Amino acid sequence: MISELIEKLLKQDKRALARVLTLLETEPENLSDIMSAVRPHSTGSYCVGLTGPPGAGKSTMVNSLIEVLRSEDMQVGVLAVDPSSPFTGGSVLGDRIRMQKHYLDDDVFIRSLATRGAQGGLSVFLSAAIAVMDAFGFKYVIVETVGVGQTELDVMRVADTVIVLTVPEAGDTIQSIKAGLMEVADIFVVNKMDRDGSSRMAATIKSSINMGEKDRDWKTPVLLTQADKGLGVEGVFKSVLEHRRMLEETHKLDQARRERRTDEFRNALMNMIRTQTDLMVRDNTKLASL
Repeated sequence: MISELIEKLLKQDKRALARVLTLLETEPENLSDIMSAVRPHSTGSYCVGLTGPPGAGKSTMVNSLIEVLRSEDMQVGVLAVDPSSPFTGGSVLGDRIRMQKHYLDDDVFIRSLATRGAQGGLSVFLSAAIAVMDAFGFKYVIVETVGVGQTELDVMRVADTVIVLTVPEAGDTIQSIKAGLMEVADIFVVNKMDRDGSSRMAATIKSSINMGEKDRDWKTPVLLTQADKGLGVEGVFKSVLEHRRMLEETHKLDQARRERRTDEFRNALMNMIRTQTDLMVRDNTKLASL
């Protein structure tokens, strides 16, 4: 069944794509088979990660970025990671509502993934999902992650370029920068620039960047946007292109992707151990009763 699905996926069958992503989430024992099948068919998709505090306008920014990419006639895939209930495993999955205007576009595919308690707020199978969408043929894959904080730096492990979105009302700006954002951001965006304090927030971030630039080959830009009106979003995409160009010219892109494949193998191995352990406990009445 998997081989048939992959064959259809490689022909850009969206139903097959959706089914493979569902298998990754619901039947983790298929992870290694799916990865083995799609990896040889990589099309070189570029992954952009978008993270930031709740209410920063992440979904609105993704919506606007899709419009910019489609104006360039590029196929776009979106993976929106939503919080899961630790009790039921349920997820809000509200991005499908917020981005519904793009669902009639055959060159856009939007999928919500539940975190299911994954450390860092990222789905356990997010890396595999990106590889599947890469094999499908999307030029860009956008990953929107839930929230931001010390444990959410895992977005660096899946995205080629990381955009950190914040807003003027984000609270103590110095504290938000200390929370690990300086380590994760390739591009800072202060959204909702029509509100008071946006320029002050941008200036604070810029001064902090100047004190501790993480990459000598890249000066992290700080941009102002109003995503709900599309203002400044083209500038964000321009910065993504510039960052991509730097990574390719310095060969850092290939290096980072090799490291991610190592992470994928490690995660797949740990997932297999966890799955087998759960089965052993479930099938052993003595262990299950402890």
